[in-house]
Amino acid sequence: MAKIGFIGLGNMGGHMANNLLKAGHSLKAFDLSKEALDRAVANGAVAVGTAQEAGTDVDVIVSMLPAGKHVRSVYADAGGVIDVAAPGTLIIDSSTIDVQSARDVIAVAAKKGIEMVDAPVSGGVGGAQAGTLTFMVGGSQEGFNRAKPILDLMGKKIFYAGGPGNGQAAKIANNMLLGIGMIGTSEAFNLAEKLGLDAKTFYDISSVSSGQCWAMTSYCPAPGPLPTSPANNDYKPGFAVDMMLKDLRLAKEAAESVGAETPLGHQSEELYSKLSADGHGGLDFSGIIKMLAGRL
Repeated sequence: MAKIGFIGLGNMGGHMANNLLKAGHSLKAFDLSKEALDRAVANGAVAVGTAQEAGTDVDVIVSMLPAGKHVRSVYADAGGVIDVAAPGTLIIDSSTIDVQSARDVIAVAAKKGIEMVDAPVSGGVGGAQAGTLTFMVGGSQEGFNRAKPILDLMGKKIFYAGGPGNGQAAKIANNMLLGIGMIGTSEAFNLAEKLGLDAKTFYDISSVSSGQCWAMTSYCPAPGPLPTSPANNDYKPGFAVDMMLKDLRLAKEAAESVGAETPLGHQSEELYSKLSADGHGGLDFSGIIKMLAGRL
């Protein structure tokens, strides 16, 4: 059993940490939220007062942080976790951040003799709770090989994406496609309704035809056809609008940095920006169907 430090116990990280505890690993946990720390302690973790304490005298450090600036600050600043972690420690950062920050921090870790991988996730809160997340891992092959047994306890599908930052590249490209797909699916359901087709009839036809996609058959934005989708729970997330917007902005920044043309990604970012600015950032991202239909 490994000694693990876990930094960031939010909606995703808390469940991920709990799955490591269920597997029998010992866990030192840190979060700025006392409530989140108390939940981790109730599940068997030991609470510590700083990220540095979580990264001291452990075999593995796992983190789930909001943005690149937080990952840089926690790990790479003077006196940060990389400075206090022992050489040979493995760091798994599952935050979704910009590619360059991931690459820069991994480079800092490497200079200290610390193996670090970027391993963002897909699968939402439900996947984190059930231990069925998909991990997209960037870093060295050795780092991936060391990380996989830990990731297997929190996820169902673990992919090696290549060198440092490639996990982030896979995540933001995937989620840009998801955002585009959800908007297109929502437009199609709204059009079908205007033309006299009810949602269930359109779903039954399109879900087995050429318009079939994940946004339709796994996360249908129209109420009715798919009982498990947020559309049938008043669009409670799930995956919130503001989380999708974060990923679309990361995709936009990445595209601009390498000169990639992503016009649909750009338009999707604008639409989700409007939805968030109108006060619906906490809505599930599939709730964009309501904005497109003029119901928000």
